[in-house]
Amino acid sequence: MTQEPVTLEHVAAAAGVSTSTASRALAGKARECRISAKTEEAILLAAKGLGFQPSHVARSLRNRRSGLIGLLVPDASNPFFAAIARKATVFAEQHGLSTLLADSHDSIDHEKELLTHLQSRQVEGLIICSIGGSSSHLQTLKRAGTNVVVVDRWFSEVRLPTVTSDNERGAFMATSAMIDKGHRRIGCLQGRPGTSSNDERLLGFKNSLQTNNIEVDPTLVRGDDFSEESGYRSACELLDAHPDLSAVFAFSNQNALGALRAFAERKVSIPSDVSLVMFDDAPFAEFLASPLSVVRQDVDAIGHRAAELLIDQIRTGKKPRDLLHRLPVEFVSRSSVAAPKNVG
Repeated sequence: MTQEPVTLEHVAAAAGVSTSTASRALAGKARECRISAKTEEAILLAAKGLGFQPSHVARSLRNRRSGLIGLLVPDASNPFFAAIARKATVFAEQHGLSTLLADSHDSIDHEKELLTHLQSRQVEGLIICSIGGSSSHLQTLKRAGTNVVVVDRWFSEVRLPTVTSDNERGAFMATSAMIDKGHRRIGCLQGRPGTSSNDERLLGFKNSLQTNNIEVDPTLVRGDDFSEESGYRSACELLDAHPDLSAVFAFSNQNALGALRAFAERKVSIPSDVSLVMFDDAPFAEFLASPLSVVRQDVDAIGHRAAELLIDQIRTGKKPRDLLHRLPVEFVSRSSVAAPKNVG
């Protein structure tokens, strides 16, 4: 015998509400329609218990809504972006929205193509972790009135809701921690110059040096990308050019991975030969022979806030009053930083 399909009427009856109330709650309109949190929860539990499967196609045609959001990252394999995507996706699902995840492979041209593709899928909004460097496509989205939240790397000239971290403060704390141990020759593995996250971290690095009366040596700053390859190449350059190098600050976990490869090849030991700190935590950081000190971003809060800002735009049709949301970071001290050999 074929089982009768579960309908909206079945859900409404199980929850003890009208069909219209059940429909609004399942469409994510509880707050908009002044349905209490208790009633909304009863409806959602009833739907889950009965195995109710709404027709998303019919609903999107009826409400002119797809129930989809787009989430674009530069590198889905990077633990930082993967964690943000996961948190944003979970939050969106809790509010009845599904997420289409796209990876631009650190290509600005591919980023623009993917944004066009996501819009063709009738997404209701976009969370964009942009590569940086160019903002023309974001300006186009803004002029079109698209629901957008920019995450991590941002553009001061584009007034869009943005969620980022206190990069400058984090870099200042990391550099100061090395200086406090006695380091004066500190190399810097930077990411992509011209991006907000890189330039803010570089500013924090330099400000810490200047605050401690240490001259900023531009030859100690190397790198052109947040990738492992850039970190490897730049660490090799620093070791070759500066035999007196005693510490290194990597601007990303991928830069740090590259540096670890360079150190291993050259038999450079952490922290007895060179101390190492990286911006971003990562699963591998605390399980190394010398666990890495890190600047930890609150990736869960970043993903949650980004999704929250986007969903509020979708529900209300209004942009948030405060556009820039800069979240705090913390410095996590582990054993990868020690006093240099020529100190003490």
